[in-house]
Amino acid sequence: MLAVHGGAGGVPAPERAAARQRGIDAALDAGMAVLHDGGSALDAVCAAVVVLEDDPHFNAGRGGVATSAGTHELDAAVMRGEDRAAGAVAAITGAKNPVLAARAVLEDGRHVLFAGEVPFDGVEPAPPGWFEVGESDPSTSGTVGAVALDAAGHLAAATSTGGRRGQPPGRVGDSPLVGAGTWADDATCAVSGTGAGEVFIRAAFAHTVHVHVAAGASLDDACAAALADVRGLGGSGGCVAVDRLGRVAAPHTTPAMASGVRRHG
Repeated sequence: MLAVHGGAGGVPAPERAAARQRGIDAALDAGMAVLHDGGSALDAVCAAVVVLEDDPHFNAGRGGVATSAGTHELDAAVMRGEDRAAGAVAAITGAKNPVLAARAVLEDGRHVLFAGEVPFDGVEPAPPGWFEVGESDPSTSGTVGAVALDAAGHLAAATSTGGRRGQPPGRVGDSPLVGAGTWADDATCAVSGTGAGEVFIRAAFAHTVHVHVAAGASLDDACAAALADVRGLGGSGGCVAVDRLGRVAAPHTTPAMASGVRRHG
C-alpha cells in the first residue's frame, strides 16, 4: 500500500492541476513497482518521492522555491517503522534528490539530521541549472511526501520540500524534523505532513498522530485531532498516513491537497 501527496494549498489552475496529477500518478507507479517486486516500504517511499522531486510542478527538489537570497535550500526526511531509524537533511543545496541524501544519513546510522551538506559518498549532485526551472505556483506549492506498508508488514515515510517561498536562508520547517513532518512506527502508523511548517513543529504533528493511534484512536480520528491542534495554533495543512492494518487517511484543512493512493492487487 502506498499513498503520496504533493502539497496542500489553494486550488490550482486546471492545467497545473492536470500536470500535478500526472506527477502523483507517476510517483505511485514508481513506488508500487518497488512493492510489487517485493521491495521494502522504505524503498517504495524513496522511489515515489524521487519522482516528485524531479518534477518541476512540485515544491521539492528541482521545483523547490527560492529563498530571499535567490538560493535553493532543500529539506527531506525518511523514517523506517521497523526500528524507527531515521535520516534527515536540512538546508542542503547541492544534492539532486534530497530524499536520497536523507536515506544516506539513515543508512549510515550514526546520526539523524545534517544541515548544509551530507558528508557521505553516493549522494548524486544536482547538474548545473537543475533548479532553474521557474517558480512553482504560489497558491499551490507545498511539501511532497509518501507513506507505505509493505508485504512484510513494515511501514515507512518520506517527506521533501523546497521550503517557503522567499524564506530567509537557513530557515527550516517541519519536513526534516522527525515527529513534526515525518513519522513511522510499525506498531502504529506512518505519516507525511504538509502545511504551515512552524505550526506543525509546535504541534509535533506527525508524532501526535502516532500518539492518538497508540491510544486506540482510528487513523482518521488521529489525523483529525492532530490537524485540529494545528488549526488551534493558527495553521493549516494536511497529510497522508497509513496504519499497520493498511488503513489510509489523506485529510487536509486547505482548499486542496494533491494526493493519491494505490493498493496491492
